[in-house]
Amino acid sequence: MVFNLRTSSFSSSSGRSEELAAIQSDPIEDGGDPSSPTHLVVMVNGLFGSARDWRYVAKQFLKEHPGKLVVHCSQSNSARLTFDGVDVLGARLAEEVKLVRRDRPTVQKISFISHSAGGLVARYAVAKLYGRGPAVEPTEANGECGSQEPGNHHLEDENKDKICGLEPGNFITLATPHLGSRGHKQVPVLFGFNSLENLVVLTAWFLGRSGRHLFLTDNDDGKPALLLQMVNDSEEIKFISALRSFRRRVVYANAQSDYFVGWSTSSLRLRNSLPKHEHLSTRDKRYPHIINVETAKTTSFEQEESSEYKTEGGNTADLEENMLRRLTRMSWDV
Repeated sequence: MVFNLRTSSFSSSSGRSEELAAIQSDPIEDGGDPSSPTHLVVMVNGLFGSARDWRYVAKQFLKEHPGKLVVHCSQSNSARLTFDGVDVLGARLAEEVKLVRRDRPTVQKISFISHSAGGLVARYAVAKLYGRGPAVEPTEANGECGSQEPGNHHLEDENKDKICGLEPGNFITLATPHLGSRGHKQVPVLFGFNSLENLVVLTAWFLGRSGRHLFLTDNDDGKPALLLQMVNDSEEIKFISALRSFRRRVVYANAQSDYFVGWSTSSLRLRNSLPKHEHLSTRDKRYPHIINVETAKTTSFEQEESSEYKTEGGNTADLEENMLRRLTRMSWDV
């Protein structure tokens, strides 16, 4: 789904410690009676952000679905902590979800809604939380997602994809750089100049380790860039299987004026395949800021054999194409 940034924006907060303290005690996360909600919705902020970024949205969800949802605004990654790297942030988020799961015994389903780089963090976290088998209960000792005895569950619950023991529902990202930020004129303080962005690609100092991941300049221990690793399953972590397990995947992208996250990387497209602005039109008068909707989109890459996929080097266009080969093997609402 494509937004027109002239009529829609997403605010970012400073993520100060006092804001986090306020949100931790805010009842909007409770979803009413804790004995009744069955669906956990985890909301994840992006760089520089905090749980307060989702305050208004969380309240609206609970107003529309009283007593049915637990809306949890993630608190583990805020302000300067968001510079620690997608993998570190994702691991923190995974541990946070385990704790929330432990305290909500009635929850059966889980969904994620993420903004900007938070979408990459959520992708890493769900891979850490992914498993197959019957429903699970967290242990009281540490909140881990451990399995119960098979006899305690119906046969139809066996051998199904789970995220922290819960049924995966929706995975939604808002302006997330799924293909990285390299070459997309995406740093606001650089005003869209490629020459300045190229300099940042060489250093990425002001975004810390997260900047290296976003600009695909990390090469830890000789491994491919982390975002390239995150479009494939490995023995240690199942990135694609976890993402595929969700019933529905949705990407929202800003069509113009977004110097944080470009249209192509947030809508899972190559830059030369973006539709023309004049061909976009509002489909629903209730939501004038949504100017284009494509349901269950996949690309021609999905028919290619996985053996053809490679993560080795190449220029930015090659890296983006390699990531698209894997991410678009599953359907996305765009």
